[in-house]
Amino acid sequence: MIPEAKVFLLAEQAVVSVYAQLRDEHMDTMFPPLFDMEGANKPLPVRDVLRHHVYDDAWIPDMLAGRTMDEVGRDRYDGDLLGDDRMAAINQIAEAAMEAARKTEDREAVVHCGYGDVPTWDYFWQLNIARTLAAHDLALHIGVPSPITEELARGMYEGTAPSADMWRSFGIYRQPVEVGEDASWKDKYLALTGRRP
Repeated sequence: MIPEAKVFLLAEQAVVSVYAQLRDEHMDTMFPPLFDMEGANKPLPVRDVLRHHVYDDAWIPDMLAGRTMDEVGRDRYDGDLLGDDRMAAINQIAEAAMEAARKTEDREAVVHCGYGDVPTWDYFWQLNIARTLAAHDLALHIGVPSPITEELARGMYEGTAPSADMWRSFGIYRQPVEVGEDASWKDKYLALTGRRP
């Protein structure tokens, strides 16, 4: 398993752990945008955040297998993937995504995303950032502890700090926040993304 996939497992588990703490009254609350990029900078109901996540997760096994969206069928995962038992659906789809990640051995294998082809390592960093920030921000939104562990935070910091300016140019990371040299990995990573620890 490649290093980026190991970070993905931690990030996926973190965000799913927050989803498990959602109550029905949370589902229609408006969740602030994770990113400042155009098209992703508007608040969404928490229900829609979950729908987007499971849709994204559902594609992961196909993407890591090198399939194109046209080969799979662009509407293959359209519709309600959450069903009547949202956590059962989330857990099932997340486990399939994590199992595909565990089998990933080639960092340079091509992933055919909807916007173009990228190497597997790049695809994973996009997934990892989205899941880690969603886990942290959604936990704050519903008033539960952030699930970002030191292991996950260190992986995210070391993996994305060298390219942080690029992520900022896309509107994914915000302007960094200053933290001390002795800050925890979690605080360093959050500060890197523009979040106050």
